[in-house]
Amino acid sequence: MNENAFWQLIDDCTPSAPDPDAEQLAAALTDRLSAGTQATVVGFAEQLSWALYRLDREEYGHDLSGDSFLYTRAAVVAAGRDAYAAVLRDPRLFAPYAEDLVWAESLLHVPDEAYRRVTGEEWDRGTRYSYESYSNSAGWADG
Repeated sequence: MNENAFWQLIDDCTPSAPDPDAEQLAAALTDRLSAGTQATVVGFAEQLSWALYRLDREEYGHDLSGDSFLYTRAAVVAAGRDAYAAVLRDPRLFAPYAEDLVWAESLLHVPDEAYRRVTGEEWDRGTRYSYESYSNSAGWADG
């Protein structure tokens, strides 16, 4: 899955009603990915981890705990490509997500659940980029 397909899938699965914790989005993504192949699930996981990794920078999360920072970064991804790109361009746009405790923890579970549905097995996931908070050493070089 390439970056465009990833963001298109997020867009296609975003509910029309408010979904503050991205639970409806996560359910729709899981269902959609579960109807596909193992390679598609793995591709989604890679794109998700890359998107979260890119937001793992000091200018976004210096005042947040590890879990809060991760779930807030997931909320930015869940907001879609335009919101995500805007936050990357202007770190000040991250603040409302953090201040309002907008979390999308459920998004993090999508690859694992979809993988289990597709293969019948648990995924001992490994992606190229870690999405765990503070793992992007270049993003924290000055901190």
